[in-house]
Amino acid sequence: IMLHSTLALSLLLIAVTSNLAMAIKKEKRTPQTLSRGWGDEITWVQTYEEGLYQAKKSNKPLMVIHHLEDCQYCQALKKAFAENEEIQEMAQNNFIMLNLMHETTDKNLSPDGQYVPRIMFVDPSLTVRADITGRYSNRLYTYEPQDMTFLIENMKKALRLIQTEL
Repeated sequence: IMLHSTLALSLLLIAVTSNLAMAIKKEKRTPQTLSRGWGDEITWVQTYEEGLYQAKKSNKPLMVIHHLEDCQYCQALKKAFAENEEIQEMAQNNFIMLNLMHETTDKNLSPDGQYVPRIMFVDPSLTVRADITGRYSNRLYTYEPQDMTFLIENMKKALRLIQTEL
């Protein structure tokens, strides 16, 4: 009986460890996508230049998210952004999407400073839309997790501007 229970215990241990090993391997195999947690279903462009090219080519607005990995406000915004189905769907279907962890050389993308997080829109005529701002006068292009409805309105505004202006 002693031998039987030892054998059963060893088999159980082997089963648990191999499952654990598979779980760890699976975790590692996931490729690092350009989404960086902002939405894995969204097709992200790699660079600002590529974003401008795609915006012009597809006649869709480019949405640029500036953020940093160790910024708690960015992390909170990212979570709200990634969990919002309407934002994810619009981002996936109607926008060219870019999230950057470094500044671009385009000074138009930092009209009121190089803070993070900030979200800006560039229309297909390659004009940075300084007229699509968030709710805060001290940091015009920042959004907080509770501002998702406001961000949705701004995304719709960016889409409307294309139809009326271009």
